[in-house]
Amino acid sequence: MTEEELVKIDKPAEEVDDAYSDDDLFKISSWGADLSFRELIARYDDNELIKPELQRHYVWDRVEASRFIDSVLLGLPVPSIFLAKTKGEKLLIIDGYQRIMTVRDFVNGVFSDDNSQFSLSNSKRIHERWRGKTFAQLGEEEKRKIRNTTIHAIIFMQQHPSPGDTSLYQIFERINTSGRTLLPQEIRNCVYQGPLNSLLLELNDNKGWRQMWGNEIRDSRMRDLELILRFFALSDEFILESANAPYNISLKKYLNDYMGTHNNVSEIENLRQKFNRTIEFVFANLGESAYRNTSPSDPTKLLTNLSSTVYDAVMIASWKLLQEGAHRATPEEYQTRKIRTLQNSEYQKILSQETMRSANIRKRVNDMHAALKGAT
Repeated sequence: MTEEELVKIDKPAEEVDDAYSDDDLFKISSWGADLSFRELIARYDDNELIKPELQRHYVWDRVEASRFIDSVLLGLPVPSIFLAKTKGEKLLIIDGYQRIMTVRDFVNGVFSDDNSQFSLSNSKRIHERWRGKTFAQLGEEEKRKIRNTTIHAIIFMQQHPSPGDTSLYQIFERINTSGRTLLPQEIRNCVYQGPLNSLLLELNDNKGWRQMWGNEIRDSRMRDLELILRFFALSDEFILESANAPYNISLKKYLNDYMGTHNNVSEIENLRQKFNRTIEFVFANLGESAYRNTSPSDPTKLLTNLSSTVYDAVMIASWKLLQEGAHRATPEEYQTRKIRTLQNSEYQKILSQETMRSANIRKRVNDMHAALKGAT
């Protein structure tokens, strides 16, 4: 999907401008280590060096990859990589994935981009001595040089507060050099790997969800994944019921914290059923336009963009109906009730103003719940 084909989402300004610096004082230890490509490849193959979920696809083309191998063979300095030590004594690649994978692919003889034989480019930018050659066609000394070349790694680990990946998120956000500004969910998919992260990827293929999202192709910036996570996090009883819920929440920080504290196997099946049942109900009764707001100029018409706050209201209200067994209306009745609620000027205020105030999250959910239930 190209940038132009991305589904458009209407978000209130406070969600778009949600920049936060964590108030925790981190105790982070870091150290440098010179690791050979031989060791890095072995660690990767033994699943001790972890590939970020974000970088499931290799992005360098053959000329770029060949130029890097050329630099290694010429003995030129190789830029440092950045690794994070995880709680499981593994190393997460924060920066340097393309470099590591290029050497691994060349040694293994397969180019990741298209699974073809990895022979160096015939470009004049590559030294003529090994232009067009595969790893197997190099001399033994050249092979050893590639395997034994060291790359400086900066390794860090969070010692306090523990457990937690908050510092890891912030460091990834600040130092990653992937070539584009990463969106929050792209970083979460690197930092919070585990059962919940895998579940989000699985649920994102739900057919009803894809139709209501508006594109059968997964969003290249992972905004669809973030909305699934948003449903789980904002429907949590801490937000909907707890007296200890904060006056306002930073959505970015709250979603980070939710990923960190719910990333365990024991919760996965309940979350899977919760999402799938809710999507089935919403799609059957509100259809493809379930998450669209009404037009300010003509309240009888729906906007084409997906609204993040209408999404909250519809999804969580529908889930509450299912929990209560209070879903007895026809699709036409549900659609009429939803539209009538959105046409209320006071309701529109809580969809667009102070949207991350805990009381407003509850009100937009509870008012939609009452409406769909037929109570108002």
